[in-house]
Amino acid sequence: MLDRHQLEIVIALLAAVLALATVARRVLIPYPIFLVLGGLVIGLLPNVPILSLDPELVFLVILPPVLWAAAYFTSLRDFRANLRPISLLAFGLVLATTGVVAAVARLVMPGLSWPAAVALGAIVSPPDAVAATAIARRLGIPYRVLTVLEGESLINDAAALVLYRSAVAAVVTGAFSLGDALWQFVVTSAGGVLIGLLVGWIGIWTLRITQDSLTEIAITLLAPYAAWLLAERTHTSGVLACVVGGLYTRQFFSAVVAPATRVQGLAVWALLVFVLNGLVFTLIGLQLGAIRAAGLHATLGTIVTLGAVISLTAIVIRLIWVPLAVVIPRLVSPALRARDPIPPWPVVWLVSWVGMRGIVSLAAALALPLTTASGAPFPFRNEIILVTFGVILATLVLQGLTLTPMIRFLALGADRTLELEEARAREEAAQAAMLHLEQLATAAWPRREDVERMRALYTQRIERASPIELSADADTARRQAAFRRLRHETLSAERRALIALRDQGAISDEVLHRLEQETDLERIGNGM
Repeated sequence: MLDRHQLEIVIALLAAVLALATVARRVLIPYPIFLVLGGLVIGLLPNVPILSLDPELVFLVILPPVLWAAAYFTSLRDFRANLRPISLLAFGLVLATTGVVAAVARLVMPGLSWPAAVALGAIVSPPDAVAATAIARRLGIPYRVLTVLEGESLINDAAALVLYRSAVAAVVTGAFSLGDALWQFVVTSAGGVLIGLLVGWIGIWTLRITQDSLTEIAITLLAPYAAWLLAERTHTSGVLACVVGGLYTRQFFSAVVAPATRVQGLAVWALLVFVLNGLVFTLIGLQLGAIRAAGLHATLGTIVTLGAVISLTAIVIRLIWVPLAVVIPRLVSPALRARDPIPPWPVVWLVSWVGMRGIVSLAAALALPLTTASGAPFPFRNEIILVTFGVILATLVLQGLTLTPMIRFLALGADRTLELEEARAREEAAQAAMLHLEQLATAAWPRREDVERMRALYTQRIERASPIELSADADTARRQAAFRRLRHETLSAERRALIALRDQGAISDEVLHRLEQETDLERIGNGM
């Protein structure tokens, strides 16, 4: 358990995370870049306190909710539609990166064993799409590119961490069998999928019988940890358990909980993932102090060289792999080429360049065991952590800071896929509500004036939604933006009036909160 001193350190780190994220938002740079730089600065400060971390605790606390949330916000429809390119990146590229990085690491640092080198390769092989997609969404790149990047980020974690576990086990026990490793991969993967489905089903069943928003949100927070612990106890893949559980939960969640749970739960989960991302990047600073105190087997120059070489290796492998993965399947299969032609080369280049490493790589490095089965220190543990941090720093700063100007230079064009789907969904939902309203109008209980008000409301919604689908031009977009701005101004006036009434003592804070929530929900619903 944390003592008072360690708790003070955690609180100070949280304050640092908030400060760095605020600065990042003001300068329009993805906050993971600032966090990794902040962690580096913390590590270089004199007299930095050392916070002891249990390696397994790092995995247990950080990864389950991060993986579950990533899966929850993944579109299963789009994931299935792009399964081929996602698989080539998430499995093929991870294997290629792991193998090449391991070979390069042994060349630069000859004392590194093959299992330890493979562990390093598996740690740095999975890119993290958080920073990349944050920039890409803001600049409006093609939706399919976003889908592929997010799908890759979801599955490559599972592939990389299964390799990581096998390599670490080989280092700890001193024994490795390729056949056993392949069989373990199959068993742990299948078991992880089954456990994810089981925990997801139990979670949805539990949500059906609860009626309290706070309890329901607590269940969603507990589910990823339950999936991870159950998978660990059965020696299966906790990563796949969380991924599958998150995907399963998303398919049924909207139908079994109240609107208040969905709104509040979204805020709670966003905060949790933000805090975990921030802590893991700043915790590395404290670990750098511990590493300095423990000493290194290799010289600092060797570690810096290895970090630079492996960063370059990981970037170049992706630059080579992605174009080959785009072209070769279409050359082999004319049917695929006819159904899905080669995308524009600016798109191919963008996917090739987006290879920033992030929270999963860092958590995996920090989770390396301290000792082997014989009681000896885990070989080159500190060096692997430093090299991983160097790769994250290099890819986040180099690729992250160049991504915005690159997307603008490539001029990929705006993609209105989601906007058109949203307009279609709004129109069909309003028409379904109108049809049900007409059926209710014949009943005895509705008041006629209420029916007319609702009929006018849904008629207006249908009229506002239809033109976007039929005429997606700039003039239509301007009209929609003008309407949203007008509604934003009127809702702001309502909020100011409510606050003034509270300040005058005319209404209580409870009434203010109730009415404020109504206006806030309308803002959210209209994308304001």
